[in-house]
Amino acid sequence: MDFGCHDKDSGEVECYFEIHCDTGTTCAITIHMPNPHAVGCVEKFATFFSFLLVIITFPFSLFECFKVVQEFERAVIFRLGRLRKGGVRGPGLFFILPCVDTYRKVDLRTVSFDVPPQEVLTRDSVTVAVDAVVYYRIKEPLNAVVRVADYSASTRLLAATTLRNVLGMRDLAQLLSDREAISHMMQTNLDVATDPWGVEVERVEIKDVRLPVQLQRAMAAEAEADREARAKIIAAEGEIKASKALREASLVMLDNPTALQLRYLQSLNTISAEKSSTIIFPFPMDFLKCFLSGSGPSIPPSLPV
Repeated sequence: MDFGCHDKDSGEVECYFEIHCDTGTTCAITIHMPNPHAVGCVEKFATFFSFLLVIITFPFSLFECFKVVQEFERAVIFRLGRLRKGGVRGPGLFFILPCVDTYRKVDLRTVSFDVPPQEVLTRDSVTVAVDAVVYYRIKEPLNAVVRVADYSASTRLLAATTLRNVLGMRDLAQLLSDREAISHMMQTNLDVATDPWGVEVERVEIKDVRLPVQLQRAMAAEAEADREARAKIIAAEGEIKASKALREASLVMLDNPTALQLRYLQSLNTISAEKSSTIIFPFPMDFLKCFLSGSGPSIPPSLPV
């Protein structure tokens, strides 16, 4: 079986089918249908009239026929509502016909916008207000003009909806701690949704998470109680270490009673260095028993009595 199509001078498309049977018989079917891309008589006349107008008003018509787009811009040209062949134009100089050609410039630079604060109910039933910032750029100017009426407004609305959908699947703790993962997930979803429009989402960042006042107070009280509990645990651990050190010191003083007297004298010296009017210093009765029995501990001559 053979199949083929070709354009005719009348503006129609001729399609034919040829079927070859085993008996040597050939069956041919020919179908004539209008060509949707063919230019009509009215369009040809309008184009010819526009060329004629350019020639009559030459050289003043050059100011309307030649246009310039910057390095960061592209131009999409329509002739009588039809997209011109060759795709987008630019950067640089391009030619249009007045009255029949229209064009639209598309900026290829990265654009940023703020997502308005969204009231979101998290998975653990906590209401928070979250706002974000989105960075995007146009990668296919033709699709951005032909496939969507306003790519900027559509991207903004889609970003707000995506933000609510993504945050609704997270807990409050995940929302506060996993901002980077949430931003990456939101960027991926936006990029997939805006790809048919010729828009590429480069980056999404969550700016602020605002909690209700009652929830802030509850979280502050919880954090304060947690800090107090940790402080008590640290103080208890310090007491345990101090008691162990005192126990070891008492064992050393038990072997040599003179060390206890030296410790008392050192404590008295430390207290006397401070500006205090009254010093209360306890004196152990064990020393008095030693002096009363006449067998007091020997004091080194270098120590003051």
